[in-house]
Amino acid sequence: MGQINVGVTGWGDHRILYEGISSPSKKLEAYAGHFPVVELDSSFYAVPPEKNITKWINETPASFQFVVKAYQGMTGHQRGENPFKTQEEMFKAFNDAIRPFKETGKLAMVLCQFPPWFDCQRKYVDYIKFVREQLREFDAALEFRHQSWYSEDYKERTLEYMKEDDWIHSICDEPQAGERSIPFVPVTTHDEKAFVRFHGRNTAGWNKPVKGEGWREVRYLYDYSEDELKELEEKVKSISQEVNKTYVVFNNNSGGHAAGNAKTFISDLGITYEGLAPRQMNLFDE
Repeated sequence: MGQINVGVTGWGDHRILYEGISSPSKKLEAYAGHFPVVELDSSFYAVPPEKNITKWINETPASFQFVVKAYQGMTGHQRGENPFKTQEEMFKAFNDAIRPFKETGKLAMVLCQFPPWFDCQRKYVDYIKFVREQLREFDAALEFRHQSWYSEDYKERTLEYMKEDDWIHSICDEPQAGERSIPFVPVTTHDEKAFVRFHGRNTAGWNKPVKGEGWREVRYLYDYSEDELKELEEKVKSISQEVNKTYVVFNNNSGGHAAGNAKTFISDLGITYEGLAPRQMNLFDE
């Protein structure tokens, strides 16, 4: 079994990790005392400035790694005005920004999560190939949000393409809520790395929020049960047989459940991480 690195998305909103910590600027350092990897989601909303990335690198242990979410203009999510004049300028800005993560050994991968309206058709296949070329210097994960990529007609070709173009397949556990959700497909496509994301199983809240509620407060509102975690642990152990490193990220944090689920996951698997940041004991620790 290869190494399994477990973390969560972002480091700002996980209250159980930060007892006694009042300053937001101290949260990443505290987070790195619990987990060896984090998904950087702020990079989806804006390309991070150099000073931020330097700070994040310096605040984390040598072995700590970041899954960096691709900027929204790169994956077709852009709403409103794109601050970049050309695609070339946009990709260059992103690549230049995150290159220090790679140079310091702290880049797990870039995550390219494409929107639910990216269904399996030629123009989107071509665009995904274009994105891979722009990110060729980095390990990169590909995540779909439309079921058509895993249909009976296209599933094998989708996975074969990922292998051929050196994508890491983003294997997702999420609600099975129609065409804008994908099934759990535990197939690795990269020689060295696997990536698994747990979005929760809130079927009712996945596609459209209840009137008056924001999607962030609803879509990822889910607390995995002990039985569900054990089921997923077995699947991840099987996946980890195929590669040297498996990265697991819990994204079910609308109700603050991600960190607790991730802690349980690590404990159940009997994993002890070396090289975490030193931390103070708090009420969450046994």
